[in-house]
Amino acid sequence: MTYTEWVSWIFILCLFGPTPISSESSLSSNIPTNFLSFARKQEVVDWLVGVRRKIHENPELGFEEVETSKLVRAELDKMGIPYKYPVAVTGVLGFVGTGEPPFVAIRADMDALAMQEMVEWEHKSKIPGKMHACGHDSHVAMLLGAAKILQEHREELQGTVILVFQPAEEGGGGAKKILDAGVLENVNAIFGLHVSPDLPIGEVASRSGPLLAGSGFFEAVISGKGGHAAIPQHSIDPILAASNVIVSLQHLVSREADPLESQVVTVAKFQGGGAFNVIPDSVTIGGTFRAFSKESIMQLKQRIEEVITRQAAVQRCNATVDFHEKEKPLFPATINNPNLHKHFQNVVGNMLGVHNVKDMQPLMGSEDFSFYQEEMPGYFFFLGMKDEALGRLPSVHSPHFKINEDALPYGAALHASLAATYLLEIQPQPSSREGKHHDEL
Repeated sequence: MTYTEWVSWIFILCLFGPTPISSESSLSSNIPTNFLSFARKQEVVDWLVGVRRKIHENPELGFEEVETSKLVRAELDKMGIPYKYPVAVTGVLGFVGTGEPPFVAIRADMDALAMQEMVEWEHKSKIPGKMHACGHDSHVAMLLGAAKILQEHREELQGTVILVFQPAEEGGGGAKKILDAGVLENVNAIFGLHVSPDLPIGEVASRSGPLLAGSGFFEAVISGKGGHAAIPQHSIDPILAASNVIVSLQHLVSREADPLESQVVTVAKFQGGGAFNVIPDSVTIGGTFRAFSKESIMQLKQRIEEVITRQAAVQRCNATVDFHEKEKPLFPATINNPNLHKHFQNVVGNMLGVHNVKDMQPLMGSEDFSFYQEEMPGYFFFLGMKDEALGRLPSVHSPHFKINEDALPYGAALHASLAATYLLEIQPQPSSREGKHHDEL
């Protein structure tokens, strides 16, 4: 064979021969299944369930998560994971990995709701009037599960995973306080999840772009002049004024909003009077408003105040409106980053199969995870926990709400896999801010 023939033959082998597989690509595709196998070990499952039940028995409201935070820190101590505390009053930030960039965060909310649990079981809430009725107890357990998985595989991490145990999601805007503390600077991406009683276990759902609406709250006191119900001409009736206000508020969506843009104004609170024959001096109403753009949220806020004060004046009443922005800041819309959506589909597809990754329509519910997304690329998704054999699960914020604890290993493995593969595969854009290290490690 001549030299020219040898060269030609080698060229053909290189052109059509097998292409070597990148070790990083192979490793990242194995991570989800390996992490899920780890999370499904019986000792890990028993531990996850035990942690979740401890938290469920001792629910705490926003910025009061003292015992929950103590439990989180104790578990991180057992794992040898360094953390920063306190952050945003009761929050905890754990750190797994190299302590060097890139940084990726995974988040769980810790707070409960002010409601009485009606589920009779061994681990029912021990605190009267407080309940984990939105699944945040399971969210904390799953993030601790992710911490255990990541710590076990810390030598494989190509950067640092920040574990965000956040207080006060339920209206308190705990995410905003975390950001205001400056502890998430130079984080390249953040992931969060929420359990769903409507999705089958082993399935997840999300979408690229707008997922959840922005929201705000309002409360108004409409004041008139009380008197006997039999002689209304001597009174100024705030109940009649409030009734007109409520009807007029419904026109903000039906007559003023673009029909192609989803908006909601709901009056859910009406308090006034205590007797059948007495016109009260004042009435208090309150509610929520929702939209998918900041401009629409601000427009609704302005018009709600105008409608309440001016409609009350028509009925000779005075009105004051409070949006409680200090305690309940306006939430932006939750908008998922399109690049992280692709990453999510790849990781979850490898773990659960592409047929179990569902695309969902936007919801008018809201999440303070959106504050993170205003500062960095973020991705939020829903984790299924419905099992037909267990019957229909009540919806979130119900006193009968239950968690299917079989979902805990899935959440732990998903959190850990999304973070670990992000560090391995995604090349973050250089930040314009000065680079920082997390020397807690």
